[in-house]
Amino acid sequence: MSGFLKGFVYAGRGIAAGAAGRNFRVMLAAAVVVIVLGWVLNISLVEWGLVTLAMGTVLALELLNTAGEKLVDILSPDHDPRYGLVKDILAGAVLVAALSAAVVGALVFLPKLP
Repeated sequence: MSGFLKGFVYAGRGIAAGAAGRNFRVMLAAAVVVIVLGWVLNISLVEWGLVTLAMGTVLALELLNTAGEKLVDILSPDHDPRYGLVKDILAGAVLVAALSAAVVGALVFLPKLP
């Protein structure tokens, strides 16, 4: 297998490891609900693009958050407030993306609801 194709295998392994986390599964469940809602409400192609970008951003940042937390746990098995701040910042990045995705969802879906 070429190095290029192995990269997909490694990435898939990373996604699977990140998806094992509770937060990722919650975000993924929300994404499924959004996809179903988009299908039911027949959103436009542009709206699909915006919703997909928002969902992908949240899920990708959740994977980065999980990776960062695992790295911090390896570097500092004992509690260290400096590393705790790193975890807080990573979680904050996910929160900013999730709130932005919620705004996108509101702008796309609320006008279509009865």
